[in-house]
Amino acid sequence: MAWHNPGGTKARSVITAAGRWARSAWQATWREMQCAWQNLKPLHLPAGWQARVLLGLLILTILIPGVYYLGRQVLPPPAAQPLPAGVRTDDTNLLARLVAAEAEDEPYAGQVAVVAVVLNRLRDPAFPKTVPDIIFEPWAFESVANGRYWEVQVRPRDYAATHDALNEWDPSNGALFFFNPATATSAWIWTRPQITRIGNHIFTR
Repeated sequence: MAWHNPGGTKARSVITAAGRWARSAWQATWREMQCAWQNLKPLHLPAGWQARVLLGLLILTILIPGVYYLGRQVLPPPAAQPLPAGVRTDDTNLLARLVAAEAEDEPYAGQVAVVAVVLNRLRDPAFPKTVPDIIFEPWAFESVANGRYWEVQVRPRDYAATHDALNEWDPSNGALFFFNPATATSAWIWTRPQITRIGNHIFTR
């Protein structure tokens, strides 16, 4: 009984195509070697050295790309770090919006520090135990109290700052509060121990 083997036909086609490619590559390489041989003649190298130089060039042509690629440190993509305790995936949207509302015009480190303050509060027993409860705690953040929190446009940079803070970058150095000294009206905030200043914000304990 006659039968058709489409797999065998496909394999032969691949082999034929590979053979044609190898033949074309060799022909191109041979032409380049002949060209290099002609270019070496005017140098009037001693007998035998012309062939040696040509062989050396061929070896270098093969070795240099290999050394380059072997020398590169090939690392697997970094594994996604687990979110800190008390942080859910949806919380990143709330945190990025807080960055946009509280630190839109601040340096990038200051934007990361805003998220870090929320995360520091999450670890402190004196504060609520979830990100939404911390952000929406009455009078905790001015932008939430005055409604600006819901009006801002969240940008990719705000999410980037959020992710950097979630990956344990804390430019605030453990701060629990921050304020703008030019606009702050609370006398109490000035009593907090100050840690650092980033842009227009002072970060405190």
